[in-house]
Amino acid sequence: MTSRPIRLLFVALAATGLAACQELPGSPAHTSTTAPVVVTAAPAPADVPSHDPQLRPGSRAAPPMLHPVALGLFETGNPIAESVTGRITIEGSRIVGENGAEFITERIAILRGGNEFLPGQRYADAMMIGTEHPVELRRVVSETWPTRTPGNAICRDMKTGYLAITKIAEGDHDVVRLMGLRGQDMPAPSAADVTVCASSSYYARR
Repeated sequence: MTSRPIRLLFVALAATGLAACQELPGSPAHTSTTAPVVVTAAPAPADVPSHDPQLRPGSRAAPPMLHPVALGLFETGNPIAESVTGRITIEGSRIVGENGAEFITERIAILRGGNEFLPGQRYADAMMIGTEHPVELRRVVSETWPTRTPGNAICRDMKTGYLAITKIAEGDHDVVRLMGLRGQDMPAPSAADVTVCASSSYYARR
């Protein structure tokens, strides 16, 4: 038979082994060769938009609506207006003259008289308005010259590139001034190829 001291030794060894198995992983005596587990987020489903601007930029807000500075029917106010268009009707995208002249336009910007359409040349000086007065710049998409006298077109035998339009109050009338511009460049302080064509005046009773 096994003596009592030997049985006690076996019990002590078993208790020591159990204590070693119950040591916490964070304890100094704990060592492991098991590789660490890396947890990564699952990719978003294809139908869920990404919010990372580098991966998928968000939609930009639509530009503000440009309101025309003048709309309606206007009588000629100087001999140039009588020659290049006659009485005109200004609409959202069209300017139609009584003599057959017509411009299909796109509104580009609302500027100020102090802005330059060429280096050193301001709308205020060319159109006789204040530096803070609004000026509407329209790009001419297509143009029809006067039907009976094509040579009277606002830029003569050259295509009109842009129209600058402003409206001022004089007494009980609204006065519209329209200036034609041609060239390859957009009118701006840095423009090089922009030429002023005719400048005409119109009016309507308020």
